[in-house]
Amino acid sequence: MPKNSKVVKRELDDEVIESVKDLLSNEDSSDDAFKKSELMVDDQEEKDVDVEEGSDVEDERPAWNSKLQYILAQVGFSVGLGNVWRFPYLCQKNGGGAYLVPYLILLLIIGIPLFFLELAVGQRIRRGSIGVWNYISPKLGGIGFASCVVCFFVALYYNVIIGWSLFYFSQSFQHPLPWDQCPLVKNASHTFVEPECEKSSATTYYWYREALNISSSLSESGGVNWKMTICLLAAWVMVCLAMIKGIQSSGKIMYFSSLFPYVVLLCFLIRGLLLNGSVDGIRHMFTPKLEIMLEPKVWREAATQVFFALGLGFGGVIAFSSYNKRDNNCHFDAVLVSFINFFTSVLATLVVFAVLGFKANIINEKCVIQNSEKILKLLKMGNLSQDMIPHHINFSSITAEDYNLVYDIIQKVKEEEFGSLGLKSCQIEDELNKAVQGTGLAFIAFTEAMTHFPASPFWSVMFFLMLVNLGLGSMFGTIEGIITPIVDTFKVRKEILTVICCLVAFFIGLIFVQRSGNYFVTMFDDYSATLPLLIVVILENIAVIRIYGIDKFMEDLKDMLGFSPSQYYYYMWKYVSPFVLLCLLVASIVQMGLSPPGYNAWIEDMAMEEFHSYPTWGMIVCISLMVLAILPVPIVFMVRRCNLIDDSSGSLASVSYKRGRIIKEPVNLEGDNTSLIHGKSPSEVPSPNFGKNIYRKQTGSPTLDTAPNGRYGIGYLMADMPDMPESDL
Repeated sequence: MPKNSKVVKRELDDEVIESVKDLLSNEDSSDDAFKKSELMVDDQEEKDVDVEEGSDVEDERPAWNSKLQYILAQVGFSVGLGNVWRFPYLCQKNGGGAYLVPYLILLLIIGIPLFFLELAVGQRIRRGSIGVWNYISPKLGGIGFASCVVCFFVALYYNVIIGWSLFYFSQSFQHPLPWDQCPLVKNASHTFVEPECEKSSATTYYWYREALNISSSLSESGGVNWKMTICLLAAWVMVCLAMIKGIQSSGKIMYFSSLFPYVVLLCFLIRGLLLNGSVDGIRHMFTPKLEIMLEPKVWREAATQVFFALGLGFGGVIAFSSYNKRDNNCHFDAVLVSFINFFTSVLATLVVFAVLGFKANIINEKCVIQNSEKILKLLKMGNLSQDMIPHHINFSSITAEDYNLVYDIIQKVKEEEFGSLGLKSCQIEDELNKAVQGTGLAFIAFTEAMTHFPASPFWSVMFFLMLVNLGLGSMFGTIEGIITPIVDTFKVRKEILTVICCLVAFFIGLIFVQRSGNYFVTMFDDYSATLPLLIVVILENIAVIRIYGIDKFMEDLKDMLGFSPSQYYYYMWKYVSPFVLLCLLVASIVQMGLSPPGYNAWIEDMAMEEFHSYPTWGMIVCISLMVLAILPVPIVFMVRRCNLIDDSSGSLASVSYKRGRIIKEPVNLEGDNTSLIHGKSPSEVPSPNFGKNIYRKQTGSPTLDTAPNGRYGIGYLMADMPDMPESDL
């Protein structure tokens, strides 16, 4: 064995340990000795310091001020706009209350296990997504870069939605609300209602014409909408200021941005339950349609919603958990945040359908009045006989039940002529069956309902402020998924990187505030994240379970948590979750292939939406978004495989650990493992192979902690080493 050519300092208060083997195997018994020891792995002085429980030296890595702050950050990231405007739509479309059954099953099969996996790897390795996957296997480092690219794409258009919410929020401080009535147009001779508004509705007109000033196609740019540009700038300034100090600044804002939406939802629920028709909406929502539950499409959409609701694959979950203590109970966090997310979706669904039930009741009343007037006209003209009408019916104050009774009688008596009478069936269920989601729910249906509230400006301010906070909570996690990995990997200043990232995103985001910008939002939403994120999470699962090793990972979890996780997770991670994810990936590809790629364009003359296919250049953009998002995975793999980058340069470096502290580590994976003791520089001796066994149990010491890398599964990275004589120390 070669002699050490460099100085190895050791200050021991207790007796000298006879061999390195004893030293490594008896960490607990000689903990004090280790705290006072220093392993020289480079000529340079390392800034990284040993951090252990009870140590007087603080870790340089930022940490959460409290467990509550961390939970609120994870809740804020996972609970977003989709919980308010996507989940209620899926619930109504896919069987009402019966939809909750497949959703809960899939939450247990893929949601909680994969969320737990991301929390655990982030907490164990204490790095962002790039560092985590570089550590597990440098060839899979592209997974982290792919997560960053997807986060950037999503942040581009997600902040535009926050900008829209800010615009509506700023317009809510007036009575009546500006979308309450259709505008009047004056000309030389007379005044009339705006035709586009008259053909649609006041809220629809305000959204498409006043807010977006939308063009009629994707190819028709129409120039920049300056109102929305200012709102987008304001949204990015808010995100930049909140994120400029990382979790030290955004963590404090979480107390408001994560909790305020729950206050608003509870207020809306209480107010909604006091409105006429709210119970009809909730009853309609949760009436189970069991026959729909068995359709494969329902399970595919439930799995997709579970996947995106928890923010899997974005890197934000890993980034947030990397700031935790190594003995934090991340299993409890995973279960807690997952069920908070689920119950938030149910609460939002109650609120949405209580309000939509009220709206449907108002529309139904108007329908009854209008059609009752038609019946009176038909009676006066002699088209209908008075004998048909029951004697107790009073058309001046007719109820919906009485109208439907008259409607059924006329339909039976005038069966052949009924179509020419122009009468409509006024049923609340028909109105509630008009499923809306996304911007159609938030900026059209819900805003229309709020115009009928007493003190409608107050409720409008509260609603759009809630949307802003929901969006910001998700944006913080998304930006953290970009900033943290880059800072960890390339050691750049977080403040400078945050400002540059927000500036670049704002200028690229100008394509979303053109008059055709809404169509680009739809394009990015459909193609930039779905397939790439599924591929990323499948690779994450494979990396941890197959490459790192599920048995070693379970030992790490036991080491961190202080107890062995349920074997349920073992089988979910190893067999069930990968199979379900692959099925979901195939189903998504098939669905994407069967659905014609296109968007709904607003046609001004007809005042309605019309489906348009993407032009050729639009299809190229859609494909490019998916390819660019997943491209880092094969690129990094080939670079590593072919050794195109000098690993000792630190470029795309993996990470190593020194007494619980991550230090820079070149990624040469072969060589004499004893070099960490002998103090050779990285240029002289390569680093240990992380893909092999990195810890060993000394025979005859059954009581020792055998989990990898020390007490917290993150201490000394030492490979199997032969015994060395004292002289080699």
